Amino acid sequence: MTAPSSVTPVRASSVHARRRPARTEPTPYDFRRPVKLSRENSRTLQIAFETYARQTSIVMTSALRTVCELTLLSVEQLTYTEYVETLADATYLTVFSLDPVQQPAVLEIPLPTTMACLDHLLGGPGTEAQPARPLTDLESTVVGGLVERLVSEVRYAFASLVRLEPVVTGVEYSPQLAQVAAASDPMVVARFVLRRGDAEDVVTLCMSFNGLLPFLNASGTAGVVSERERAQREQASARLAEGFQEVPVEVAVRFRGTTADPADLVGLTVGDVVRLRHPAQAPLDVTAADVVFAHATPGSAGQRLACLIVAPSTQEN
Repeated sequence: MTAPSSVTPVRASSVHARRRPARTEPTPYDFRRPVKLSRENSRTLQIAFETYARQTSIVMTSALRTVCELTLLSVEQLTYTEYVETLADATYLTVFSLDPVQQPAVLEIPLPTTMACLDHLLGGPGTEAQPARPLTDLESTVVGGLVERLVSEVRYAFASLVRLEPVVTGVEYSPQLAQVAAASDPMVVARFVLRRGDAEDVVTLCMSFNGLLPFLNASGTAGVVSERERAQREQASARLAEGFQEVPVEVAVRFRGTTADPADLVGLTVGDVVRLRHPAQAPLDVTAADVVFAHATPGSAGQRLACLIVAPSTQEN
């Protein structure tokens, strides 16, 4: 009787041990990035940067007169120091403001790529053998027009998120000298692959994470609200359209205009006759806010003057 009783507790304890829940693994926490890109925000930025890539491809193809394709490679969150460490010691950095985002942004194009673009703009073939040196004043002026167009496409790419006003503020050739952000400031870095024929280059666009975060959060909230309140907004839009139908509009029926000398106008007295240049068989102009939108013939309706609409303004008399 003693042996069976000693075996039972062992089996019970072993079953209990097998049913014990597994321990969860610790989650690493990076104190340099207390706030990270959420999946929704990352997707929103990816759509914006893909739009930028498509628009930039069109701009560069038309400007350089050669087929160019810009493809989004990645979107990541880095500190400004980490971003600078990924760049070459000498590169072409275009610094531009992004009102209402307080912190400036950077469009980085490698120097050989910039020189190849300059070669294309001046009518050359844009071969790979390009010098890696700072541009002269004349070269900067030629390339500057193209770069400003590339920077301006940021406005269109982020139009659904926030209305940005990009303005070029300077150019730097050393990433260490570009005063864009503090070393530990979080940045959103988009990397693109630029293909020009057989050549491939990496172009980067760096923007302030903290500056974009409020608009990213507002965009996510707006999406939820629009789903929940879609019916109310459609109803409000219908009421607004119906209300416009009741707004009174002043409409005038006029003869065609005529010209007169100022001296003749000053000399007019009661009883004088002013000759109009309106043909007797031509219809009158129906106007609202001095805009002709129809033509009509004069008549009467009972004891009141009236007119009959005979043609819209787009038809010839």
